[in-house]
Amino acid sequence: MAHSKISEGIKIPEHIAVIMDGNGRWAQSRMMPRMMGHKQGFSRMIELIEYSFKRGVKCVTVYALSTENLKRPKEEIEGLFNLIRTRFGELADRFIKHNSRIRVVGDLSLLPSDVREVLLDAEKRSEHLTEFTLNVALAYGGRAELVRAVNLAVEKGEKVTEEGLSKLLYTDGVPDPDLLIRTGKEKRLSNFLLYQSAYSELYFSDKMFPDFTAKDLDLAIEEYSSRVRRFGKTDEQKTQEKQER
Repeated sequence: MAHSKISEGIKIPEHIAVIMDGNGRWAQSRMMPRMMGHKQGFSRMIELIEYSFKRGVKCVTVYALSTENLKRPKEEIEGLFNLIRTRFGELADRFIKHNSRIRVVGDLSLLPSDVREVLLDAEKRSEHLTEFTLNVALAYGGRAELVRAVNLAVEKGEKVTEEGLSKLLYTDGVPDPDLLIRTGKEKRLSNFLLYQSAYSELYFSDKMFPDFTAKDLDLAIEEYSSRVRRFGKTDEQKTQEKQER
């Protein structure tokens, strides 16, 4: 992928989350089977993650398959499982070379056993790596994640606090997303990282995911950099904090 130049002085988000929407519609608009869009989207995903890491992003979380997606026609779901079976090992090899830890977030019990094995193998092979983190959300739902976390706390007899709850989420160990990008024209979270994205900057693109390029990612980062993240504070407070650093 050709590198697009980000302007000097741009703030790079530490963690970018991406809702990779529009793969099936991209294919249908070209009179191709929806599965062709998912294959193209998989390749685009690898390119954009690599590009993000080269730009200084430390963590990327991609929404690859939601629990709701599992209700799609059996043929499409089986095609997605086959994509994991045939190409997830390649993804793991590439990112292990980048010193990237790979984590699969979601309810893996909902996936076929051989697909689970491929995913858990990638996790195990990369668990010692520390430079970058790639979270792949599969069979993931934000509400289900929160219910699971609360139940874990109840089982431990713990009172739930914000910090304690964060440690019980799938994403424990990485900061919340600074920037959340959604492609494909839709403007909603679709049950993705509901707790973690409370203060994320949201960026929506009309482009279908296979058409979302490095240049588009740079535009999203530049937009993110131009925003003031107040976290509930006033502009004056943020200015004072900056001066005190």
